[in-house]
Amino acid sequence: MKRKLDFEKKNFAGAFQIVRTLGEKGHKAFFVGGCVRDALLGVECDEIDIATSATPEQVQKAFARTVAVGESFGVVLVMDGDMKFEVATFRRESGYGDGRHPERVNYTESPEEDVRRRDFTINGMLYDPASAELYDHVGGLSDLERGFVRTIGDPGRRFGEDRLRMMRAVRFAACLGFELDGAAISAIREEASRISVVSGERIREELVKILTRRNPGDGIRLLSSCGLLEHFLPEVECMHGVQQPPQFHPEGDVFEHTCLIMDTLYANTDGNYSEELAVAALLHDVGKPPTYRESDRIRFDGHDRVGVRMSETICRRLKFSRKQIKRISELILEHLKFKDVFNMRKSTLKRFLSLPYFEEHMQMHLADCMASHGKTDAYDFIREKMEEYGREEITPPPLLCGRDLIGLGYSPGPVFSEILGQVEELQLENRLSSKEEAIEFVLKNYSGNRG
Repeated sequence: MKRKLDFEKKNFAGAFQIVRTLGEKGHKAFFVGGCVRDALLGVECDEIDIATSATPEQVQKAFARTVAVGESFGVVLVMDGDMKFEVATFRRESGYGDGRHPERVNYTESPEEDVRRRDFTINGMLYDPASAELYDHVGGLSDLERGFVRTIGDPGRRFGEDRLRMMRAVRFAACLGFELDGAAISAIREEASRISVVSGERIREELVKILTRRNPGDGIRLLSSCGLLEHFLPEVECMHGVQQPPQFHPEGDVFEHTCLIMDTLYANTDGNYSEELAVAALLHDVGKPPTYRESDRIRFDGHDRVGVRMSETICRRLKFSRKQIKRISELILEHLKFKDVFNMRKSTLKRFLSLPYFEEHMQMHLADCMASHGKTDAYDFIREKMEEYGREEITPPPLLCGRDLIGLGYSPGPVFSEILGQVEELQLENRLSSKEEAIEFVLKNYSGNRG
C-alpha cells in the first residue's frame, strides 16, 4: 500500500541512498522495524535499519565503507559520514538452544520470510522510501492503529527464540500505551522464570529503557503482573503489600508508591533524566520491606542505609559500572535528608547543596513528594536557598590548604584534617571570609600543635 512516511533527520539521507544503490544493483531493500513503526506513529526515530536481498558480500562490494558486525547473521554496517546504518540480509533462522542465538541461519530472497522471524507485528513492517510503498505481511498496521502489542506467530516460540523479548513486549506496551496481547501475557507467565538465562547486561539495558521512556510506572506494574519482576528484581516485587503510614503515603503500599514516583519523575522532567536517577528512584525505598515495623505507627528505621546495601547488590547483579553504582547509592542514601533542611546549620546545608549531581537529588525528592503526600515545602525552601546563596557561596574556594599550614609551622598529620575542616565550617557559616582571618583563627586556636 502507498503510505508517504516522514523521516525527519537530515543525516538519514545516507539511508535513502543505501536503498537506492542496492535497488540500482538489482536487489530489494527496505527500511524495517522500529523506524517504520515510529514514522507511522509520527514519532522521530533515532536510527534506521535496512533489510535487503543482497548478501553481506554484495553489500560490502556496493559501498566504500563497511564493517561486518554480524557476519554469521548477515549484518553489515554501512558508514555514511558520521552515521552508521545496519543492513541485514533477508534470512530464516532456526534452533535457539541457548534462548538467544539461532543455530542455523539461511539467507532468502523473500522479504515476507524475513519479517516472519521477527518479534512483534508492529516491528515487522517494511517501507520502500523510493516508492513510498508500505509492505505489511504480519498485520502490523492494524495492531498499531488499535494499540496492540502482538507477537508474529506463536508467542511461546518467539519468546523461546530470545527470552529478552518478554521484557521487550512489556516495554513496547508500556511506553506506547498499548495493550499487550492476552496470548503473549499467558506465554510470558509460562516462561517468566527463564528470563534468568538472559545476561545481567541485557536485562539492565532493557530495564533502563523501561524506566526512562513513557509510562515507566506502568512498565513496572506490567513486569510484575506478567511474573517477570520476581525473577530478576525480587527486591522490588516484595514491595507489594508493604503498607505505609497513611498520613505520609495516602497513595498506598511501597510498590504503588514506587510506580508513582517513576511516572512522576518522567512527567516532571519530560523524560529528560539519567539512567542512574531512574534506577535510584526505582530502588529508593527498596530497604523498606526488610525494615518494616509497627510501634506508635508504621516505621522503616534506617531504610535508607539498608537500601543502599541492597541497591549495590542489585546493581552489581545487573552489571552497572562502579561509577554508576556510587551515583545511585548516593541518591538513595541522601533522599531522607530533605526533611531536615529547615533545621540544618548553614554550613551543613551548604555541604548538602554541594553534593555531586545535586539537581538529581532535587528531582528525585520532588517526584517522591508528589508521588506521596504532595507537600513540596522542603523542595521550595532549597530552591530559595540556592538562589540566595548562589553557586560561589555554596562551594567557595578554600581559605587555607595544607601548604599554608606547613608555612605556619604545622607538621603534616591528622591535625591538618581537623584544622582545615574547622576553617571550612566557619567559612560556610560566614564567620571567616578571608585568608588573613583564617590564619588568625588557626594561630589562636591551634597554637599547641605547631612545630
